[in-house]
Amino acid sequence: MAQIKNIVFDFGGVIVDWNPRYFYRDIFADEAEMEYFLANICSSAWNIEHDRGRTFAEGMRLLQAEHPEYHREIGLYREGWPTMLKGEIPEAVEYLHKLKDRDYRLFGLTNWSAETFDIAYERFDSFKQFEGIVVSGFEKITKPDPRLFGILLDRYGLKAEESLFIDDTAANIDTANALGFKTVHVVSTDQAIRDIEACLS
Repeated sequence: MAQIKNIVFDFGGVIVDWNPRYFYRDIFADEAEMEYFLANICSSAWNIEHDRGRTFAEGMRLLQAEHPEYHREIGLYREGWPTMLKGEIPEAVEYLHKLKDRDYRLFGLTNWSAETFDIAYERFDSFKQFEGIVVSGFEKITKPDPRLFGILLDRYGLKAEESLFIDDTAANIDTANALGFKTVHVVSTDQAIRDIEACLS
């Protein structure tokens, strides 16, 4: 069994807490309507197109044409995005520093819009702990597409079998497993740390 030398982190839900509810709770008076809006209008499927390289301006324009009844709320999405990014997950960041102190090579592999990634990079010191980061919005490919994993491996000269991949989305974990990575599926930070340690022992 190959020794783990590289640890590859997803960001949203693993290192940082991002949730559109942090913004839209102040826009909608009714919680149920907000949940409907986020499930059916500004949904995860709609938002991931920005992670794949579509501009927010284009995404909002298309959605406003389809759902004119929510023209205002859709139009606020990009403006409100920084509020959706609540902050770092403290326990995860503390553990990240410990892994770096143990001389593991740290990398990021994230579905993230090219328009907003710099906001997070400037805000969070944890992002600067990574030797390299592959961002879907710049590559125009999103996880779970194996090509995005291939970019990470090729760009930094990594071997999948020497790498541990950590993500909170099952489909991304499935792709990583198929490529030969060791994996940890994040359900909670405490559980993830225990599982990572088990992989490294």
